[in-house]
Amino acid sequence: MRCGEQDSLCSCHPTCSGFHNCCKDFLDYCLEISPYSGSMMGGKDFVVQHLKWSSPTDGVICRFKDSIQTLGYVDSLNQVHCISPLLYESGRIPFTISLDNGRSFPRTGTWLAAHPYKVSESEKSQLLNETQWQYYGTSDTRGNLSLTWNASVLPTPTVTIELWGYEETGKPYSESWTAKWSYLYSLTRKTPNSGFFTFIPNPASPEHQKWRVGALRISSSENYPGQQDVLAIWTNDHALAWHLGDDFQADSVAWAREQCLAWEALEDDLPNFLTELPDCPCTLAQARADSGRFFTDYGCDIEHGSVCTYHPGAVHCVRSVQASPRYGSGQQCCYTAAGTQLLTSDSTSGSTPDRGHDWGAPPYRAPPRVPGMSHWLYDVISFYYCCLWAPECSRYMKRRPSSDCRSYRPPRLASAFGDPHFVTFDGASFSFSGSGEYVLLETTQNDLRVQGRAQPGKMPNGTQAHGTGLTAVVVQEGDSDVVEVRLAGMPQALEVLLNHKALSFTEQNWMDLKGMFLSVASEDKVSIMLSSGAGLDVGIQGPFLSVSILLPEKFLNHTRGLLGTLNNNPEDDFTLRSGHVLPLNASAQQVFQYGADWAVFNASSLFTYDSWYLVYKFLQQPKHDPTFKPLFPNEITLSPSQEEEVSRLCENDQFCILDVISTGNPSVGNATRVAHQLHQERLRSLQPVVSCGWLSPPSNGHKEGLKYLVDSIVQFSCNSGYSLVGSEKSVCRADGTWSMPTPECQPGRSYTVLLSIIFGGLAIVALISLIYVILHRRRKGSRNMWSSQP
Repeated sequence: MRCGEQDSLCSCHPTCSGFHNCCKDFLDYCLEISPYSGSMMGGKDFVVQHLKWSSPTDGVICRFKDSIQTLGYVDSLNQVHCISPLLYESGRIPFTISLDNGRSFPRTGTWLAAHPYKVSESEKSQLLNETQWQYYGTSDTRGNLSLTWNASVLPTPTVTIELWGYEETGKPYSESWTAKWSYLYSLTRKTPNSGFFTFIPNPASPEHQKWRVGALRISSSENYPGQQDVLAIWTNDHALAWHLGDDFQADSVAWAREQCLAWEALEDDLPNFLTELPDCPCTLAQARADSGRFFTDYGCDIEHGSVCTYHPGAVHCVRSVQASPRYGSGQQCCYTAAGTQLLTSDSTSGSTPDRGHDWGAPPYRAPPRVPGMSHWLYDVISFYYCCLWAPECSRYMKRRPSSDCRSYRPPRLASAFGDPHFVTFDGASFSFSGSGEYVLLETTQNDLRVQGRAQPGKMPNGTQAHGTGLTAVVVQEGDSDVVEVRLAGMPQALEVLLNHKALSFTEQNWMDLKGMFLSVASEDKVSIMLSSGAGLDVGIQGPFLSVSILLPEKFLNHTRGLLGTLNNNPEDDFTLRSGHVLPLNASAQQVFQYGADWAVFNASSLFTYDSWYLVYKFLQQPKHDPTFKPLFPNEITLSPSQEEEVSRLCENDQFCILDVISTGNPSVGNATRVAHQLHQERLRSLQPVVSCGWLSPPSNGHKEGLKYLVDSIVQFSCNSGYSLVGSEKSVCRADGTWSMPTPECQPGRSYTVLLSIIFGGLAIVALISLIYVILHRRRKGSRNMWSSQP
């Protein structure tokens, strides 16, 4: 029970391996496990590494979160195993192990419970033709249902396949509101463990009809029915159309309509969660750039072919990262190929907000904050009732309307990259090639702290360069976890440390942490999304790290550090700790002193020092190395030919030019140029956009145009038998208002038609008159000609 502690004799801290001072039994008590993650549905076997136990007669008990116990075992190799439990939360779950039948639990470790949809498909049983399962009993959907699984996961000759149902009971938004998975019944027992099963479903007994959402569990036939927390494989949760009663199969539309109306009545009695949701970004570009507050919805991802089953017409959707504070709800925003919002007011394919955030919300466990499942009960199964099984979708869309973007405010962006070069939140740019550890950002709002470590680079010949670059970035907000991203190894790769311990991403690339979410989309980029809505992207750019930080508008007037004072005024971005402000035209030497002033103090450092080199270099020496002298831009003299060559390579990017000269390496300059371009592109994506909001069509009429941003035009027309009263079009103006309101369509022949008839009739009369005049003149001319003859 001393894991994480240090004393003079030996250490149980994660950094002890770097100093070679770990207690001899460190790995016997501070456990490493494999695999380290699995679905929150439980049933996964994991083995404790490094621990051998030669007394298999003693019972192994694994206790998760001090309350949930599962039975473990010792295998033939004397390795200790645990079975992960069914949980109602995702994230890092502490556990302890007893090897004496529960008398003591001295060994500790951490299990990573993942959202069921974020684990590998190979770990789950697959419903073949899932659409058939979820539409079974509607229209002509009948026949055999089949499922498959990896038989090697279950070391047993026969299996039992059970149906489990999920429900949330009690008074909504009260302490009596509870979530529960329940064993319902077995589909089959003692079936050969072949990895395949097919059956024709029968309606469930009446006492099981109330469960509409559930999942199948496959486990050994040696377990008694419904036995909790045993080695098992689960299917995805799904709508249980296939087990519903005869009344559903006799008339699924009438049954679903009744359920939709019941949901509608219940929904109208619940609190309005929409008011505390953030507005959607106005454009697809904004949505993808605002990565601190919005993240890709896996059900509609432009990076994976835009397979948007529930949102046809969209190419990409995002969800709000953080659930709303009071109700645990979530926002969804979908976009067309043109980059504009797709709204439910215009199409049933539009984005719909969620009463229960799909990813759940801390502290989890209780409704409506259970990852995945609360969302299923309040937002998904109701969509089946109203939209997929019955033609009542307008009722659903009325209670799940898309957010427009009139109140959306893009975050502010600042970046550091290359030698390193800084672009502040207010747009000031400068270079600071200090060697040491520095405050990139401190805020009085939410106590957000971001620190960066800069170290000298290498010249092509291996000597020390005259410039530095970021090699580590660390962040903490309030009492959140501490996450550090640093360069490590040869060739250099990203290493991510959580509270001073290295993380592995071999199984999961998304982690729910305390006060933040962590995503590793690729080997060279890490995204950190903080509970305040701030976000960091840290990646490899050339031989160094680049970092981009996004801050919502609430951080205005609350920042300081090397990335400036966010207040829409770049003039005060060079503010020292003392409050003294350097002018923007300060010399490179003055800016260097400004940067040195923001060196981190040892007492406030967030960094991990897990080697004697780091201790000596950054703990025992000054945080800013006074002996390192960089190459200042005003000290550089180039011949005309050198200047022309470097300018051509760098396309006149001054940051690139400086890096080529200071490192002697064109590839370093090119990486800096690319990083600078990425910053500028993202800045353009985050530019504010004026929206006039949704404009309704006229009653008994139509509108053309689904774009509501500045300069967009919406045109109106009426149904046959109605006439338009008002303007035929409206334009979104720069002040965020429409030039004309929606017109009316009143009964009666359309004025346009009447005018065309009138003017058409006049044209015919005029034509007849013209013909008459011509003919009359011709006759008169003929008579004159004849009268002149003898």
